[in-house]
Amino acid sequence: MTKKVNKFLLYVFLVIGAFLSFFPLYWMFVMATNPNHVINQIPPAIVPGDKLSENFSNVLNHIDFFGAMLNSLIVSSVTTIGVLFICSLAGFAFAKLHFKGRDKLFLVVLVTMMIPPQLGLIPQYFIITKLGWLNDLKAVIIPGMINAFGIFWMRQYIKEAVPDELIESAKIDGCGLFRTYWNIVVPSILPAFATLGILTFMFMWNDFLWPLTVLKDEEVYTIQIAIRTLQDAYVKDYGMILSGTFWSTLPLIVVFLVFNKLFISSLTQGAVKQ
Repeated sequence: MTKKVNKFLLYVFLVIGAFLSFFPLYWMFVMATNPNHVINQIPPAIVPGDKLSENFSNVLNHIDFFGAMLNSLIVSSVTTIGVLFICSLAGFAFAKLHFKGRDKLFLVVLVTMMIPPQLGLIPQYFIITKLGWLNDLKAVIIPGMINAFGIFWMRQYIKEAVPDELIESAKIDGCGLFRTYWNIVVPSILPAFATLGILTFMFMWNDFLWPLTVLKDEEVYTIQIAIRTLQDAYVKDYGMILSGTFWSTLPLIVVFLVFNKLFISSLTQGAVKQ
């Protein structure tokens, strides 16, 4: 009886947690479907209105919404692919290869995770200016491909998920390092790819400070910068702003739903002993 009560309470807690997590997205949708004055009324609106298309039309009239979405998609996708490739290679080297100074070099990588990214803003901007990459998407893409957390995540996952015996067997069979990585390591770490891919894609999609620093022309705005321009200094149409925000959030939801199973699999890897 006690187990049933505990299980019931657990499900109640999970339902409440799910509701609290989902409610901000629902409230954003409600505000995106209502006129501007509804956001300040008491009691607040909790039912969707009929202004969704009108508010989104206002968004399209003020910014190049789909162009900004395309820019964000390019930046997020290319950066994610680069991070997965580079970080998995580095993780493989730190986890399975033996070379002089390996542990010290990995410690340096970990130390960089403690440095706030804002401290590197001015040096990075100076480098991007010297390279002539201002107002170009590669100014956002290429710096984002180096990810200390990604290296740490891949190193830890490969160390646990890929037995040393497999690496040794591949060497005996004549496989080179890259072939061992591609044929042995990559198929074994797909859940880790999914997790790091989701986190990287979401981070790049939501990134605001660095794109705002290096992208000045409207043609290369990412979606976060474009939505920021909707906030007029004197008049704020919250229905329009939240409409743009709602539609810009949908790609993140789609990405998470597509890779959801692999994401959960990577987080629970090793949690249950057979």
